[in-house]
Amino acid sequence: MNVITLFFYLFSGILIASAVMVVSSRNPVHAVLFLILAFVNAAGLFLLMGAEFLAMILIVVYVGAVAVLFLFVVMMLDVDFSELRQGFLQYLPIGAVISAIFFLEIALVVGTWQLAPEALAMRKAAAAAPIDAMNARALGRVLYTEYVYFFQAAGLILLVAMIGAIVLTLRERVGVKRQSVMVQNARGKASAMAVVSVAPGQGVTTTGVMRKDAAGQDTVKSEG
Repeated sequence: MNVITLFFYLFSGILIASAVMVVSSRNPVHAVLFLILAFVNAAGLFLLMGAEFLAMILIVVYVGAVAVLFLFVVMMLDVDFSELRQGFLQYLPIGAVISAIFFLEIALVVGTWQLAPEALAMRKAAAAAPIDAMNARALGRVLYTEYVYFFQAAGLILLVAMIGAIVLTLRERVGVKRQSVMVQNARGKASAMAVVSVAPGQGVTTTGVMRKDAAGQDTVKSEG
């Protein structure tokens, strides 16, 4: 047994154990932590396969964003899990039927799977590729040459979805002071500053010069 095989069994065993703990954990926070552990070990398996791009995406996107978001949501929301489990026995027969159909479909797919003749040619072409060509570089070369228009279209769709989510969730609240960018950019010297003559013993306010009247009270005189 070489080192690669040893690491394969190590990552696979931890991955399977952590996946089981995700389903069987009673504490949702522990379940999310086991999910992060499963993602990390799956990334290790991708590295052993030579797919470093998929390993990087799994760590950055799923571990660094999705799983952490799940963890924060579970920790911030006060979910009554005992109430959610009350209808478990009621929906158990339906869940069992759906699970049986799902596993039957998987068995049919695995049992009837065959390797296409074109795959052998693609495998030989991949084996003839230079060793220093990383799959991330090869994927980027294909993505930004042959499929660049589809890539740009996907980016526009995501941009529209992001703007739509902002517009749907934006609510104008009464009594909240907001900065107007157009008004701030249109400000000139005349509206932004004023030159006043202040005598000793007097103060300056936002509306003018503070002076003292005959009774010694502070009064504000506008300076135009």
